[in-house]
Amino acid sequence: MADVADAGARAEVAARLRSAGSVFAEEEADLLLAELDGDELELAIQDRVHGEPLEHILGWAEFAGLRVAVHPGVFVPRRRTELLLEQALAHLPRHGLLVELCCGSAALATAVAAGRADASVLASDLDRAAVDCARENLERYGGQVVTGDIASGVPEQLWGRVDVVVANAPYVPTRQLGLMPAEARLHEPVLALDGGPDGTRVQDRVVAAAVELLSPTGVVVVEASRSEAEQTAARMVWRGFIPDVVLDDDLDATCVVGRRSLPPDE
Repeated sequence: MADVADAGARAEVAARLRSAGSVFAEEEADLLLAELDGDELELAIQDRVHGEPLEHILGWAEFAGLRVAVHPGVFVPRRRTELLLEQALAHLPRHGLLVELCCGSAALATAVAAGRADASVLASDLDRAAVDCARENLERYGGQVVTGDIASGVPEQLWGRVDVVVANAPYVPTRQLGLMPAEARLHEPVLALDGGPDGTRVQDRVVAAAVELLSPTGVVVVEASRSEAEQTAARMVWRGFIPDVVLDDDLDATCVVGRRSLPPDE
C-alpha cells in the first residue's frame, strides 16, 4: 500500500507541476518528495508552480556529480557549464593554480577542488549573496573565496602565477534579457545575466584581467553562446590570446579557450 500511496503522491505533484509548465515534472516531483514533506512540501510545490527555480527551493543544484549549495538570488549552475569544467581541468597542470572569476555559487571551482586535491583553487565574485554561497561550497574542499569586481579581490601575490583563469561571465545581450525564461529573469540577479550590448562586455573584462593574472603558459577559459562565440574569440585576439572555440553538442555548450602561444607540438 505504501508503494501505491507513493506513486499516487508522485502523480499528483507531477500533475500540478506539469500544469504550471514544468517540462520535467516527474523528475522534479521525485526530488521534492525525497527532500520535503507536510507543509514544507506544499509550500515548495506552490513556489515551484509560481516559477521559483527548483534549485532555490531545494537549496542545492547537481553539478558534475556534486550537490552544490545555491541560495535564493544566486545564479543557478547549468549542466552545460560542465564543458567549461572539462576544459579547465584539461589545461590545469599538476599542483596548478586555478582562479574562477564571476563565480556565483563557485560550482566550477568546487568541482575542481573536489576532484584535484593537488590544485590550489580561488573563486571571486562581486555579489555578497554569491560570495556567501561560494564559501559554503568551496571552503569545504580547501579553496579560497574573495570579494571583488572581476579580479580586484585576487591577492596581489597571485598575479602572474595563475595557470587557468575560468569564468562563466554573463553573456546574454541586454536586449535579450526579456526573452529569458521567467525563472531566470525573475529569480536570478541581472548582474549574473547581462553581458552588455553584444553579450561580450563582461567577457572582455575577464580576458583583460587574465592578461595580468596568468603565467606565461596559462590559459583563459570562458563560456559563450554558440551564436556569439566568434565575437568572444575576437575579444581574445584583441587582448593578445590565440583562441579556440570548443563545442559540445550533447551538453549544448560552447566555450572559448585562449592561449598566449601554441604548444610546441602544434
